[in-house]
Amino acid sequence: MSRNVAGPEIEQLIQLLARLPGLGPRSARRAALHLIKKKDQLMTPLAAAMTRARDMIIVCETCASVDTTSPCAICSDPRRDPSVICVVEEVGDLWALERAAVIKGRYHVLGGTLSPLDGVGPEELNIDKLVERAKSDEVTEIILALNATVEGQSTAHYLMDRLEECDATISQLAHGVPVGGELDYLDEGTLAAAIKARKIL
Repeated sequence: MSRNVAGPEIEQLIQLLARLPGLGPRSARRAALHLIKKKDQLMTPLAAAMTRARDMIIVCETCASVDTTSPCAICSDPRRDPSVICVVEEVGDLWALERAAVIKGRYHVLGGTLSPLDGVGPEELNIDKLVERAKSDEVTEIILALNATVEGQSTAHYLMDRLEECDATISQLAHGVPVGGELDYLDEGTLAAAIKARKIL
């Protein structure tokens, strides 16, 4: 039976850090010790930043991303192409695409994927708002940028059915061999997707 080696305040800090994705109990203890050692340089400004974020961050009424304004900075940016909507599962996926600077249009965050076993149906996702946006005359393409998982692909198929009546073109991210990938190290599903998505040269 393990014993607490610190006061309740430090133990609570460790327990809260351990709830973050990618941090187990051991990593949480290391992070807590680092914060304690750098209390003035790191812990104090971090606590202030978290308080500000808690008070100011809201969900965008248009795309369901997070920002301090609604509509968010991307939805209200006049340089963005309003004819293209890129659909992603989570805000983190939006941020990844923005880092790559490949999407010139706007986004739509679903808030997850369909997963009947976990009780996530269409009503739990931000799908109705997407269909409503897709019906706009200015929207000409919807890019389904969902993860290449069973749930992601099931959700993509469901969305294609829901968006069938819209005039916009529906496209999907290509799946297959990544740049720098070696065939011997790829799984069968990735190889099969790569063969199906092959291009004529």
